[in-house]
Amino acid sequence: MPPETLVSRLELAAQPDAVRWARRHARDVLNAWQVSDDAIDSAALAVSELVTNAVRHATNTASLDRLALTLRHSHIQLRVEVSDPDVRPPVRSGAVSFTSEGGRGLRLVETVSKEWGCYHPPTGGKVVWCAVALDD
Repeated sequence: MPPETLVSRLELAAQPDAVRWARRHARDVLNAWQVSDDAIDSAALAVSELVTNAVRHATNTASLDRLALTLRHSHIQLRVEVSDPDVRPPVRSGAVSFTSEGGRGLRLVETVSKEWGCYHPPTGGKVVWCAVALDD
């Protein structure tokens, strides 16, 4: 029988301070789940980038005001999911100049995760996710 998956979900208003609250929540939950410090750091960075993207794009559309962070710990990997009502998929920027203030988010997510993707749930909107490896 496979080990039980641990799940935590946090709903947030799509406002700039959502990033700070999501990152704090992720660190607290992952500490409680006794995840390694390295995996916590990687997950916290992924959470920051994915929530930042959700907030940034939600603020462009008045009707998009809620998002959710879901953490899933399967004892093999940690899955970070950020859902929002915007159906537009994430777009990884091309070349980013050294002086650019943005455009690195999904590249950072790629760096700290094994894989990432996006899907559209039947309830609408989208979920952008990534999988972070856990230490043995």
